[in-house]
Amino acid sequence: MKKRMKALIKPEAGPGLKLAEVDVPEPGRGQCLVKVEAASICGTDLHIYQWDPWAASRLKPPLIVGHEFAGRVVAVGEDVTSVAVGDYVAGEGHLFCGECYYCRTGSAHICERGQIIGVDTDGCFAEYIRMPAVNLWKLDEDVPPEVGAIHDPLGNAVHTVMAAGVSGRRVAVVGCGPIGLVAIAVARRAGASAVFAIDPNPYRRELARRMGADAVLAAGPGEDPASRVRELTQGRGADVVLEMSGHPAGIDSGLDMLRKGGRMVLLGLPPNPVTLDLTEKVIFKEATLIGVNGRRLFETWYQTAELLRTGLDVTPVITHEFKMEDFEQAFAALMEGRCGKIVLKP
Repeated sequence: MKKRMKALIKPEAGPGLKLAEVDVPEPGRGQCLVKVEAASICGTDLHIYQWDPWAASRLKPPLIVGHEFAGRVVAVGEDVTSVAVGDYVAGEGHLFCGECYYCRTGSAHICERGQIIGVDTDGCFAEYIRMPAVNLWKLDEDVPPEVGAIHDPLGNAVHTVMAAGVSGRRVAVVGCGPIGLVAIAVARRAGASAVFAIDPNPYRRELARRMGADAVLAAGPGEDPASRVRELTQGRGADVVLEMSGHPAGIDSGLDMLRKGGRMVLLGLPPNPVTLDLTEKVIFKEATLIGVNGRRLFETWYQTAELLRTGLDVTPVITHEFKMEDFEQAFAALMEGRCGKIVLKP
């Protein structure tokens, strides 16, 4: 096996990434070495690339970045029995201790000592990644590596939709980034009676149509998507709002379009604290707000696998593919906004 590999690293504090040659890691007890076949770029990676205040407060360079991938197990350490060399896998990027209150009560995705690969430890934008065996999910062989690589954000969408209870309900998806786009298709598969997609970006609104939205609405200056949602729901409003943008205006608009007694699930991450009109838009409405973080381990993974096996098609979301060496072009496409999910190939 190779001793050295190419990897995308954050070499030091500051904007940008660097393609470097580093040692191939060796798996220890309970760990595996995976040869990466495809990796996808997340909004978190863009924060790291741009080195915004969140990234500066969290990362400790040097570090290999990236946390969404699929590949083949090529080596296993001692005491590994759940996977074997040759297995085709995706990775759960949230590392969990297995010992804290949350892990022991079925909520390992919010482990009090949790870490994220590519953020707190070395990640997957490399030829190989070392992972705990318990964090690997066996993929069906007919799942393309590009789809395998987006199981992390796909799981976010599944968790968000399942937390809302969308069957027979009219659902508004605010923010049509990759996770919001996937949530449209998942909500339809989960029995939503109608799905309305809201986004300021025309390119992503067109992707929302391809993902099965019943109505696609513009957001931004001069637009009033909340009024349009009420028109489409006989004046009542959406039963469920999935807030995927994290933008203060999107959150406020989402509360406006939510009916009395409705549920709003928040996955998008605001860059700063947000002010809400709790009196009129939450308390008097008897609205339920639900925060979602990551995926339920591993309930969401089982749900995702069954959705894919029974026909869920997420391929329209994957719009660009680059060689890892062309990462600058990949991040430029992401910053331009005319893209869905971007995949890197080592």
